[in-house]
Amino acid sequence: MLDGTKIKLRALEPEDLEFLFQIENDSSLWEYSATQTPYSKFVLKQYLENSLRDVYEAKQLRLVVTTLQNKTVGLIDLFDFDPKNKRVGLGILIAATENRQKGYAKEALDLLTKYAFNHLDVHQVYANIGQGNTKSIALFEKAGFKQIGLKKDWNFYNGKFQDEFLYQLVNYQVEK
Repeated sequence: MLDGTKIKLRALEPEDLEFLFQIENDSSLWEYSATQTPYSKFVLKQYLENSLRDVYEAKQLRLVVTTLQNKTVGLIDLFDFDPKNKRVGLGILIAATENRQKGYAKEALDLLTKYAFNHLDVHQVYANIGQGNTKSIALFEKAGFKQIGLKKDWNFYNGKFQDEFLYQLVNYQVEK
């Protein structure tokens, strides 16, 4: 179910520690993740050990995006899972520039969105995307997400406030 034609999504493994360490400590990505400080390997190792918690308990799910040849290329997350209101947030990162623009993110987004609708029984999936992140905006729009809001001066980064769009995909908009 979480296998596509180009990628597959899998649970985090202890072997992902170094990849996670590189991603979480790449300050050029902090703008997109609201990270403010680096993470130690110790903290990330604890995170990996606790990642076995059920999505209903943890209210989040982080999966690794790999090629069909098992090369790790990124991460995709469900966050703020709200079963009562049947919604969940989604974020994605394809780490290395050379792995972008190959369809990996689109396929991962499609797989996890369908998983959320069909197995977590959510009614909507949403994403928060900075106004300047044009590649993510294009990705989510291509996947059928609609811009439904603008949060003015929402994030403070590099000495200035930046707007953030709210994108949403409602279940009735998706082919099952």
